[in-house]
Amino acid sequence: MPSVVELTREGAVALIRVDNPPVNALGHAVRAGLLDAFMAAEQDPQVELVMLYCTGKTFIAGADIREFGQPPQAPILQELTLAIENCSKPSLAVLHGTVLGGGLEIALACHYRFARCATRLGLPETCLGLLPGGGGTQRLPRLVGVATALEMILCGEPIDATQALRLGLVDGLFDEEPLTAGLKRARQLLADQVPVRRIGQAEVPTERDQAAALFAAKRIEIQRTQPDSFSAPRCLAAIEAATCLPLIEGLQRERALFLECMASPQRAALIEDFFAQRRAARGSRA
Repeated sequence: MPSVVELTREGAVALIRVDNPPVNALGHAVRAGLLDAFMAAEQDPQVELVMLYCTGKTFIAGADIREFGQPPQAPILQELTLAIENCSKPSLAVLHGTVLGGGLEIALACHYRFARCATRLGLPETCLGLLPGGGGTQRLPRLVGVATALEMILCGEPIDATQALRLGLVDGLFDEEPLTAGLKRARQLLADQVPVRRIGQAEVPTERDQAAALFAAKRIEIQRTQPDSFSAPRCLAAIEAATCLPLIEGLQRERALFLECMASPQRAALIEDFFAQRRAARGSRA
């Protein structure tokens, strides 16, 4: 049986390919395969840069929702994204399709991001009664600021690649096939001798007073528009942690809040509704 994650090498570029149809979901086999591949590339003296890409119609489109409510299997997503970010060789995520949830969190852990023009990116976990649990609440505000992070995480709606480029969420756009375009970009990064660039080590660009005002206003808005939401105030609390805690402590706070959401009856009901809608959609196509 072929592996869902494959590591090869093209010159000094390690190519990590995810092939887990239909949407390259981040199930346990993918997480474990990614960790092994990044660690192997890290230890290979011939590798100078690591490139992550996916086959099929999309980059990683999120977690494997079938695992929700099951005992977690190592590596959990937080552990994986931290290991990717901590690699000593530059990494490039080549994005296409729908880069959602854990897929975007994996991309944020990589040091550079390159997106196809039609790509859509988002963190829609609140729609399922959750919060981004793979470091998204800690890395996104460090990259795009508090206001944008609050909007993306609490709203859950994806943004297009052009907007992502404008925000600095991705570093460039392409129109070609992902592997071809990614290799060109990887070789250019090598020629430019780019450094490792870890979002988790950056400061949140929003001023402390401005951030406090944003949190206060958003807290009032949540109470007014989503008074029954279990996850929304916890998303806010996790993002707030990114503004006042170092990454590791912020990740611990995010994990605790994520587990609260996982244990919530509201989360269970929303996921059951998601499955019911998917079954109905399959039935209508039959």
